[in-house]
Amino acid sequence: MSSPAPGSPAPTSGEDDDHGGVEIRPSTVLPARREDIELHTADGLTLVGELALPADRPPVATLITLHPLPTGGGFMDSHLLRKASWRLPALADIAVLRFNTRGTTSPRGTSEGAFDQGRSERFDVAAAIELAEFRDLPHRWLLGWSFGTDLALMHGLDPAVEGAILLSPPLRYSTEADLARWDASGKPLVALVPEFDDYLRPDEAKERFAAVTQAEVVAIEGGRHLWVGETFVRTAMNEIVARLAPDRLPLPTTWDGPYEMSSDYRPRHG
Repeated sequence: MSSPAPGSPAPTSGEDDDHGGVEIRPSTVLPARREDIELHTADGLTLVGELALPADRPPVATLITLHPLPTGGGFMDSHLLRKASWRLPALADIAVLRFNTRGTTSPRGTSEGAFDQGRSERFDVAAAIELAEFRDLPHRWLLGWSFGTDLALMHGLDPAVEGAILLSPPLRYSTEADLARWDASGKPLVALVPEFDDYLRPDEAKERFAAVTQAEVVAIEGGRHLWVGETFVRTAMNEIVARLAPDRLPLPTTWDGPYEMSSDYRPRHG
């Protein structure tokens, strides 16, 4: 298989056992074609990222991921996004595009520019969508987490995007006008809201997202903003796949082929 995700040095390799495969664990890296990419923004910056594709066939859908707040430790390797890239190309034939927004650093490198509280990041979102469109990646959806959900709401209404999935949306930078634009678009909008989120909990989220007629708010029982724990990671992955590739459900929890184990796994937000 190809090399593991950036920031995952010295992997160990494995094969399936004699009992129907090995359990997919937090550090399991499944096969994919992984490619370091650069995004070039309309205001002249170069952003670093990675594109993960199914190992031996075309993708059926595409996730363009938008990471949590960089000033709070968020980056392209924030654990849910990294696990999506490690699992979904193999388990659901979904392409996963991750990148660092302006001024953000990860093991992949540092994107040029400086954090701008979601304003100039509109160029970053547009550049990611443009690359996905240029590569002819199918059925493009945005996947935002925390600050990334604000970027999706503020800047993600592009003709090339089919819909958006929001993980732990704080609705901090986005406005009622952004919600109104999503409502008018008619495009699918799915908010996965942990029961014990630090910023916005399910009941309030239902009130706020009522402005978007087609919005779906899914309460994640027992969940918290950071989605720590394999139970919540699997819940997130299944909810994502339910929108992009429902015929791939339920996602398996074991793997029967070659895989790698990341030695750099840390269950963290950023």
